[in-house]
Amino acid sequence: MARARNSQIDLSATPFYHVINRCVRRCYLCGEDFYSGKNYDHRRKWLLKRIKFLSTVFSIDIAAYAIMSNHYHLVIHVDTARAIKWSDDEIVSRWYQLFKGNPLVDNYKLGDKLSAAQSKAVTKIISIWRTRLYDISWFMKCLNEYIARAANKEDQCTGKFWEGRFKSQALLDDIALLSCMAYVDLNPIRAHIADSLETSDFTSIQERLVQYRSHQKFSQRKSSYSDINICQQPSTLLPLSTQYLSSEIPLIIGEYLALVDWSSRCIVKSKQGVEDNNLPDIFSKMAIELDDWLETIRNFRRQYGSFAGSKQTLLRCAHAHGHEWYKGVG
Repeated sequence: MARARNSQIDLSATPFYHVINRCVRRCYLCGEDFYSGKNYDHRRKWLLKRIKFLSTVFSIDIAAYAIMSNHYHLVIHVDTARAIKWSDDEIVSRWYQLFKGNPLVDNYKLGDKLSAAQSKAVTKIISIWRTRLYDISWFMKCLNEYIARAANKEDQCTGKFWEGRFKSQALLDDIALLSCMAYVDLNPIRAHIADSLETSDFTSIQERLVQYRSHQKFSQRKSSYSDINICQQPSTLLPLSTQYLSSEIPLIIGEYLALVDWSSRCIVKSKQGVEDNNLPDIFSKMAIELDDWLETIRNFRRQYGSFAGSKQTLLRCAHAHGHEWYKGVG
């Protein structure tokens, strides 16, 4: 049975979410449409540009993304504290980048003298906008509606472009976040449309690697993934940590890139078994079982429901929401 959206998104449990949306029509969102013969690759740029623009307006950061032929994946981080710290003027400025606004707020912006009732109304409006600027549903509305309108205009048609509202998965612990980001970044390789991370177009892992390679070339020295620092990470993506300290993404950038690189080669070569002594260090550091990892990076979306995490984390979250269990416990 479908769950209400407010029961799927619990910012008190986690700020990290995996969201997915799929195109409803046979006509592709992006890529080559074998039925019509048209190529829609340019729409990938629409989507990516819109995602990055919205992340500068909302208090929502992009940790990972993959734009496929008829769907897309995002791993996002909701920074509630940042939105709460924004001034009223900052909220109005951000909101007006997306919407026309409100006549009363227009007067407030112009510095007009407002009555007590009008000032109270403006305060209430800005409070609502503040909440919406860290609301995943509003973020997705501003993304999906924009792309649907542009695609319908190009196709000279009307009607639904997306098959429904976005699907979401709350990432409750570090391993769920790590495996989900890897799952998203490995999408083109699993779909056999790329055979390496460098050729995985329109993915966050490609963007992270391009930034790393560019810095490596500029510095004219060879370095390992472990040498990566914040400056070598894309400014439009939520940075991973460079050491074991508190961070928005509690994962080490060098270890993450090495892990996804190793995982991509496992998928490409279709290895049935991997020698334990070849495993990246992060397996032992985070106590990850090899078989569980390989299963998760192939079937993360089907392995969990609206919440993802360890058995203990899932049970704890389910009980907090008045449920006995969540998919993924068994």
